[in-house]
Amino acid sequence: MADAMKWWQRALIYEVCTPVFQDSTGDGLGDLPGVERRLDYLEWLGVDAIWLTPFHPSPMTDLGYDIVDHTAVAPQAGTLDDFTRLIEKIHRRGMRLILDLVPNHTSDQHPWFIESAASRTSAKRRWYIWADPAPGGGPPNNWQSDLGGPAWIWHAPTGQYYYHAFARDQPDLNWREPAVREAVFDVMRFWLDRGVDGFRVDVLWHLAKDVRLRDNPPNPDFNPSVNSPCQAILQVYSADQPDVHEIVAELRGVIDEYDDRLLIGEVYLPVSDLVRYYGTQRSEVHLPFNFQLVQTAWDAPHLRRVVDEYEASVAAGEWPNWVLGNHDQPRVASRIGREQARVAAALLLTLRGTPTLYYGDEIGMQNGAIPREKMRDERARSCDGKGIGRDPFRTPMQWDGSRFAGFSTREPWAPLAPDHATVNVAAEVEDADSMLSLYRRLIRLRRDSPALIAGDYQPVDVRGPVFAYLRTLGEEAFLVALNLSDLPRSIALPPGVGTGRVVLSTRDHRERRATGDTVIELRADEGLVIQLDRPPAPRSSTMV
Repeated sequence: MADAMKWWQRALIYEVCTPVFQDSTGDGLGDLPGVERRLDYLEWLGVDAIWLTPFHPSPMTDLGYDIVDHTAVAPQAGTLDDFTRLIEKIHRRGMRLILDLVPNHTSDQHPWFIESAASRTSAKRRWYIWADPAPGGGPPNNWQSDLGGPAWIWHAPTGQYYYHAFARDQPDLNWREPAVREAVFDVMRFWLDRGVDGFRVDVLWHLAKDVRLRDNPPNPDFNPSVNSPCQAILQVYSADQPDVHEIVAELRGVIDEYDDRLLIGEVYLPVSDLVRYYGTQRSEVHLPFNFQLVQTAWDAPHLRRVVDEYEASVAAGEWPNWVLGNHDQPRVASRIGREQARVAAALLLTLRGTPTLYYGDEIGMQNGAIPREKMRDERARSCDGKGIGRDPFRTPMQWDGSRFAGFSTREPWAPLAPDHATVNVAAEVEDADSMLSLYRRLIRLRRDSPALIAGDYQPVDVRGPVFAYLRTLGEEAFLVALNLSDLPRSIALPPGVGTGRVVLSTRDHRERRATGDTVIELRADEGLVIQLDRPPAPRSSTMV
């Protein structure tokens, strides 16, 4: 079965945050030649597909997601020739390249928006969402930006408001306008013709909005002492509309014009809604990003619940995926601590489905400490109300212990994390028990083990703060046991699991002991991958 799988079902996807990965010119900003310079590292690590965040011309108020020209390379990021050389070298290594597609909004400096805002009779007026004031004045409705505050900006020259789901200088495109769809499809074909292997579609569930612009209802569970102000209303009419699936199916149609390409969707929704983005009437995305490991409490009951629910929700013929972090979320090592981040690595790379790894997580990078005067993210000034934003999750990659961490020869565009002198690639390459070495062992084990790629997932009932499950395919079987606590634990296995040997411990690269068929000893913060001597006995009431 594993040999018949698509490349993206077998792949490890690695997110490269382009502006902070590697600077090749000494201007303090990451670029495409910088990514090319680090291809040897990514190949050595075991990466199969590189996902690049936007590198297009942009004012950079949102890490490049505020685009001015979708088919160009920003001067500070390189040239189209640099892109061509990069993709050729990626493909030469047997890797793939996935680009960010940002179809929901543009920069307000984009020529499309400039023309749209020129007058109410502009040929591109309907390319964006414009609306008259509400009766009595003020914004057309109560929709809020995801970054906080009203999602409508008054445009005095034309006497209407424009809608922005995110930053005020990121006006939303109007996907009910056929010309918008064709323009974005042309952008996709531009890059697909240049050999890209797919797209990760930004904020996919936002593309369609209620045509009547009805008010969103208040969130009955909103608690101002706990929740962000952005969560005060529910996005019932401003996101995840029924007709968004028609749009997604059309995006997939463009992808399917080309052989063997991949479409990933960013969708922050409950699992029951998330899986609809695989498509019901027509094919939609191959992988709607699954953020359950990012959003759930880090303990055995919650982890098992979300994994079991997701496994039960992914229909036959569809393929699961897992994410531990990205450019919008706190670093996993900061969320759950460095020791549990090692356990999380084992979870990510032994669950059924395609894993996506955020740059720097493989060395245990933590959130940076960003002085307020150096914050760039608008969310730091609005949505969370705490002056934090996402900048701490977007610090430069830590290559070595030098002054600028091997990222640049000058002070980087974004401040370095304070631990870069000790947490870096150069230091961890030489340490067999480092986070980096652990990731490399896990990636190699997954690649060499069909059961860990294509095998069934079966949870195992054990007591205490341990999450255990089986991965089986034919005669190959593994038991994964993850201790989610900082104390040693003994777990009693249900009958039928069988004996085996430890092939990987998250605590010690030398661990290779045999195991019994009744009890397994786990050290504090330890995950074990155990290759069983034979496939387990058929399912029973003790293995649910």
